[in-house]
Amino acid sequence: MADRGVDMSALPKEVRDHLAELDLELSEGDITQKGYEKKRTKLLAPFFIPPPAEPPPQNHLPPPTPAPSSSTPGHAPSSSGHAPSSSGHAPSSSGHAPPSSSSSRYRERRSRSRRPHRSGGTRDERYRSDIHTEAVQAALAKHKEEKMALPMPTKRRSTYVPSPVETRTPPDSSSGSDDDGSLRRRSSSGPPPAPPSGLLLPPAPPGAASPQSPDCWINRSVQGSSTSSSASSTLSHGEGRPLPQGLPPPAQAPPPQAQPQYKPQYLPQYLPQYQHQYQHQTNSHTQTTAPHPPSQAGVVADMLAQTRLGLQENNGPPPEGSGPTLTRGPRVDLTKAVVRGMSRVQSRSSMMETADGVPVNSRVSTKIQQLLNTLKRPKRPELSEFFTDDSEEIVEVPTPDPNTPKPEGRQIIPVKGEPLGVVSNWPPALQAALARWGSTQAKSPALTALDITGKPLYTLTYGKLWSRSVKLAYTLLNKLGPKNEQILKPGDRVALVYPNSDPGMFWVAFYGCLLAEVIPVPIEVPLSRKDAGSSQVGFLLGSCGVGLALTSETCLKGLPKTPTGEILSFKGWPRLKWVVTDSKYLTKPSKDWTPHVPTANTEPAYIEYKASKEGTVMGVAVSKVAMLTHCQALTQACNYCEGETMVNVLDFKKDIGLWHGVLTAVMNRIHTISVPYAVMKACPLSWVQRVHVNKARVALVKCRDLHWAMMAHRDQKDTSLASLRMLIVADGANPWSVSSCDAFLNVFQPNGLKAEVICPCATSPEAMTVAIRRPGVPGTPLPARAILSMGGLSHGVIRVNTEDKNSALTVQDAGHVMPGALMCIVKADGPPLLCKTDEIGEIVINSRAGGTMYYGLPGVTKNTFEVIPVNSSGAPIGEIPFVRSGLLGFVGPGSLIFVVGKNEGLLNVSGRRHNADDLVATALAVEPVKTVYRGRISVFSVTVFYDERIVIVAEQRPDASEEDSFQWMSRVLQAIDSIHQVGLYCLALVPANTLPKTPLGGIHVSDAKQFFLEGNLHPCNILMCPHTCVTNLPKPRQKQPVGVGPASIMVGNLVAGKRIAQASGRDLGMIEDQDLIRKHLYLSEALQWRAQTDPDHVLYVLLNAKGVAVCTATCLQLHKRAEKIAAALMEKGSINTGDNVVLLYPPGIDLIASFYGCLYAGCVPVNVRPPHPQNLGATLPTVRMIIDVSKAACILTTQNLTRTLRSKEASASVNIKTWPTIIDTDDLPRRRLPQIYKPPTAEMIAYLDFSVSTTGVLTGVKISHVAVSALCRSIKLQCELYSSRQIAICLDPYCGLGFVLWCLASVYSGHQSILIPPFELETCLSLWLSTLSQYRIRDTFCSYSVMELCTKGLGTQTELLKARGVNLSCVRSCVVVAEERPRLVLTHSFSKLFKDLGLSPRAVSTAFGSRVNLAICMQGTTGPDPSTVYVDLKSLRHDRVRLVERGAPQSLPLMESGKILPGVRVIIVNPETRGPLGDSHLGEIWINSPHNASGYFHIYGEESLQADHFNTKLSFGDPTTLWARTGYLGFVKRTELLDAAGDRHDALFVVGSLDETLELRGLRYHPTDMETSVSRAHRSIAESAVFTWTNLLVVVAELGGSEQDALDLVPLITNVVLEEHHLIVGVVVIVDPGVIPINSRGEKQRMHLRDSFLADQLDPIYVAYNM
Repeated sequence: MADRGVDMSALPKEVRDHLAELDLELSEGDITQKGYEKKRTKLLAPFFIPPPAEPPPQNHLPPPTPAPSSSTPGHAPSSSGHAPSSSGHAPSSSGHAPPSSSSSRYRERRSRSRRPHRSGGTRDERYRSDIHTEAVQAALAKHKEEKMALPMPTKRRSTYVPSPVETRTPPDSSSGSDDDGSLRRRSSSGPPPAPPSGLLLPPAPPGAASPQSPDCWINRSVQGSSTSSSASSTLSHGEGRPLPQGLPPPAQAPPPQAQPQYKPQYLPQYLPQYQHQYQHQTNSHTQTTAPHPPSQAGVVADMLAQTRLGLQENNGPPPEGSGPTLTRGPRVDLTKAVVRGMSRVQSRSSMMETADGVPVNSRVSTKIQQLLNTLKRPKRPELSEFFTDDSEEIVEVPTPDPNTPKPEGRQIIPVKGEPLGVVSNWPPALQAALARWGSTQAKSPALTALDITGKPLYTLTYGKLWSRSVKLAYTLLNKLGPKNEQILKPGDRVALVYPNSDPGMFWVAFYGCLLAEVIPVPIEVPLSRKDAGSSQVGFLLGSCGVGLALTSETCLKGLPKTPTGEILSFKGWPRLKWVVTDSKYLTKPSKDWTPHVPTANTEPAYIEYKASKEGTVMGVAVSKVAMLTHCQALTQACNYCEGETMVNVLDFKKDIGLWHGVLTAVMNRIHTISVPYAVMKACPLSWVQRVHVNKARVALVKCRDLHWAMMAHRDQKDTSLASLRMLIVADGANPWSVSSCDAFLNVFQPNGLKAEVICPCATSPEAMTVAIRRPGVPGTPLPARAILSMGGLSHGVIRVNTEDKNSALTVQDAGHVMPGALMCIVKADGPPLLCKTDEIGEIVINSRAGGTMYYGLPGVTKNTFEVIPVNSSGAPIGEIPFVRSGLLGFVGPGSLIFVVGKNEGLLNVSGRRHNADDLVATALAVEPVKTVYRGRISVFSVTVFYDERIVIVAEQRPDASEEDSFQWMSRVLQAIDSIHQVGLYCLALVPANTLPKTPLGGIHVSDAKQFFLEGNLHPCNILMCPHTCVTNLPKPRQKQPVGVGPASIMVGNLVAGKRIAQASGRDLGMIEDQDLIRKHLYLSEALQWRAQTDPDHVLYVLLNAKGVAVCTATCLQLHKRAEKIAAALMEKGSINTGDNVVLLYPPGIDLIASFYGCLYAGCVPVNVRPPHPQNLGATLPTVRMIIDVSKAACILTTQNLTRTLRSKEASASVNIKTWPTIIDTDDLPRRRLPQIYKPPTAEMIAYLDFSVSTTGVLTGVKISHVAVSALCRSIKLQCELYSSRQIAICLDPYCGLGFVLWCLASVYSGHQSILIPPFELETCLSLWLSTLSQYRIRDTFCSYSVMELCTKGLGTQTELLKARGVNLSCVRSCVVVAEERPRLVLTHSFSKLFKDLGLSPRAVSTAFGSRVNLAICMQGTTGPDPSTVYVDLKSLRHDRVRLVERGAPQSLPLMESGKILPGVRVIIVNPETRGPLGDSHLGEIWINSPHNASGYFHIYGEESLQADHFNTKLSFGDPTTLWARTGYLGFVKRTELLDAAGDRHDALFVVGSLDETLELRGLRYHPTDMETSVSRAHRSIAESAVFTWTNLLVVVAELGGSEQDALDLVPLITNVVLEEHHLIVGVVVIVDPGVIPINSRGEKQRMHLRDSFLADQLDPIYVAYNM
């Protein structure tokens, strides 16, 4: 340090001034630490004295720092040895033990601190308490010895302004931060340093970690962990990584019994070498040394007790290939390594070649492992008052904890103030007092205003004040309207808009209004339309009926204007007429006009604004008599004398600044010196100097002003405060004011300040002054302080704290009740029941000197201004009404009033009450210097899942590093848990100066809360802790073992009186279509027959992006081309009958011809989506896998794709030398096929259908010839297809029903298919819709991805399409082909958007198929419309269906998936017992149909798999029928609608895939339900996906807005999942749009997303690990 060896006191004054300026710049974030040190070193270099040699142990002591310390004496110095100070929060400057008493501490500080200090709009000085700071540091010291890795959020570097260079240095070379790791690093080069002052470090235990211990090694590896590159991995104690030889195992693991076995579900599917790692990992948990017993500190403390806090963010480059994907790429079917139907050995080997397994030690999974380790720590036991889940999750009435402290005192007796004396010369009204002094003492000074430098600007005498007020009153009443019409009448309300720097104009306006008998409503000057709480001020003006605003000329010029020069209409404000009150604009009244001064009555005199906890601004009306009585009571209590001088630092528009400095001052002819806020910011000592210069007797200040004056106090030996007889501390009732008062007294006692002068008071807008400490007699002892237990306070009782001094609150009294007042303490919530003597309650006052009502709000008024307290038996104690003050407190010995908080700062968490101010104080005591900007911290609660949750938001210094911020947040969690025994829900840091401000620079808490809930806070760091503070979740459901027996039969069907849940389509029968079916059982024969009987009938038309038919195929052309392809197969491929042939084609007619070519040649076609040329790395391995798995003998493809398969780019992903024979069908031989193959039996395989499921499993099913015919016949019957019909298909033709419609149905039924490849829509969005219109199509088929593309892309262009002539009134049915639950929101949106183009709302419907049966339901042309039901989500999680009404809470709309196809029978079965279920019961959908698939395509015959899925029998009921299991959950419901045959219609509702469901807390969740909730949470969430990993719920959200919204999403997502699904989100991942993989059917591939996340391949914008 530059100042080591420099005698600071001997420096010249200008150098000291320069140093003070530098300190100030650093504290306010205007200069970086590095720049600060450079400049400081340069300044001090000429005065440097070489230091004397010191003994080695002292070498590492932190050097003394000439900076004042306030709230953090125990703050360890920062890495440079000098920590910046922010608004008085500076480190202790000594490395020695703390001084014994607070006074000596302050003297020591005084001798060192010699620099001015200022801060704008800070709240911190209200909460300074050195005792509390030491308590916080002691609490943190408990946690400091034991640490384990806490996962730090992962943030993409580009998202925010880069942190300073210091954060990028590797951990070992840095100078370290104030944690264990850095202490250890220092100690490796020398003896350990002595602990800094106030930081209580317990002695190291015998087994403490040495620099070479595994603990240190692990901590180091964690600190150097990468968060944006997959190159290195973070280690945690649960990781399966061997320790270096000779090191003992780490002793930090939790006890074995507290360890649930977290087994990742996917592990068995990966390579065998991971298995032993996983076993090692679980074993390392169980073979640990002595477990830590859970301490009393509580959840967060337990959780963080062993936490390694200082994680370093690495800024390495992102891994190759993981760049941000800004638009969603091609729809890709990506596989995991599991192929259904392959043998285990086979699947492993093929996975090795084709897909990446996710290594267990990948970096993301390591962080999750850290999180799991943290969460596995024993929780505080669940409180009995929280409900447990019964069958319907009814909230139980909480039973109180027997150990809760309860009040034991007797019932309180109302406390009476001394009688209000009657003084003969007191005026009958306040205006009369002004009239008297204006005439008799005209030259006497009334008000002196200061300029910005603190020098007197002007003095207003009583004569001037009187004459100007009279002029204004005359003008208001007579001169405002045209032709001097009277606009204002007595009793009208007028807004007073004056800046704080202009008290003179305000005084004249206020008294002018009183003389004119109009009611002034003082408000703050609006600065912009976006002012915090601006609309609420508008509500105040509206409720008071204000139409006129008085202001000064300069203020009017400064108001925001429109371009035309008019004053802006502020948000929510009524229309106002602005009147300038400068003297030159006022009219002198005529000689005969005098203002009417009546005796004070009960009419309102003025209205003072007041903001409630929710932010609503209301006007408290004060009557003329109350105003006068209040002035009299203050005069008596404060012993005001005529002609005294008073210094007022407070806002003169309201509260004490108005009551003392404007009203009582005039009544007693006091000279007021008004010190504006701006002067205080520039010169904090100005008010002290004014007291000295003017020999002031009284000063009105807040703790903030005491603090600033103390900070700026130099050797002011000539300043004397001996003249003061009262220093009124306006916020002296705040418990955190004690420290400021004591410190100020200690510093200024040598300047003549007397202890008995300090007079705290308690006030509120409704009750006005509640209590004030009377000025004391010199020499009398000061009243005692109360040291209360915070635990007792949280239960609303007074307990003197004796045991744990860390959780004590010291409060000072606010004096006695006001003269003439009666006071009680009543319960703060519920009826006004009198409290007991040892109980905290709300102070209520009965007095003539209080507010009378909330103006214009009679309903709210009654509850506040007309309260009659009742005793324990419920009887009222009298008839006189009391006013609720909003202050919480109790009456102490000697009838002294103690205030412990305010109603609006109360946070009710789990039945306990915490005060926001107390939490702010604790947070500020945790080393805020490096992190928090000017001590600006806001605390509020949000209601999530039936309880209030505490949120802390602080402004972050611009130069704070990620690591400092994260460490500060972690320590705040510990401190608040230790001291207040309450968990925090969310801790957020926002950029400096971004929290909404009140007019005087404080934080507008209700607006901050609103921003948080709306997602407009834009934090730069966030830490959510739902796992630790949400303890009221329903108990996990315990599943009962199921056995099959008569009981289940009876319950399932008979006892409940329900019919079995089964349904079927109509009978297939024999369709007479020129005997086509009887003659031609095979599709190949059907094509030959059509080529002979109707050769020129066009079967297929292929359109390009312009809507032009680029290719058509008649029956004959298709037949001829198929023959050529079959000949090529025979000739080039030397194919044997029954060989599998892969078809690799873009969507088109070539694909159809090749399919029939294979059938003609006797081969089995395998249709495969071609690889995407721009994304070969991701798509080619899937192609290769299908080719390998299907054992294809040959590949049919185009010339372009042949080149791609053999290209250099392809060789990077797969081995291109081992492709089977590739036949290019663009160049075919002219030979004819000798004969067309005819299969011996219809049960032989026609083709293989391969598809990647949403869970990433590649499944191939065998479709027989008989199934193909039955399926085509079923579709023909359902959709009434015949030769003269046209249908349009916009689907991917590679699997499932899409392939059937594209390739098979037209050949069977003879209708014409217009083919629209979905990728063409990317070029021309309107292609599909304009085709429907142009060709007058009645039936069309599409996928969800096509519908979504049209909805999002064309939704706003319907008028344009209409103008182009697009008309969809021809469309009779638009069927969405899918293998999932119908997406009701999307189909409804599509119908609504295109209704204007003539689309019938009945047209849109869905089809449903699965792997075992490609088409189960399809709406078709006849039959009733699809029905919609609403089911209860909570029941669905319990595998039950409970139907509810539309709009019921927690209801989920489900749409029928279309009519069941002809020939299909459906039954709903319990998947565990395999017994049939009743109507409207949830179970697995089983199918019996002639077009079921024959089985999975398998190699080494795993028949068990096939038998289970394709040929299953019911366990009872009908044991003969063979069923296929779809793997989907659903239910059948008999509706009131009738089908074509006149019977009641049975509707099938698909709920979701069993494979996809998440089993959490014993309940079954469907990902799509959670994703719907998440997508609703914020406008910037474009898409979302959820999955689980080791019992943690992970939510991935795509950010559609700007990156500054990224962190806003974390709390909103956590809130919505907790509220709607009763689950805690473990990890929130924010990614770019297009990152969530979606397959060709528009389905999310969640398992592939999970694997990419765990392999750190997502390049996320932000990853939050919820604690």
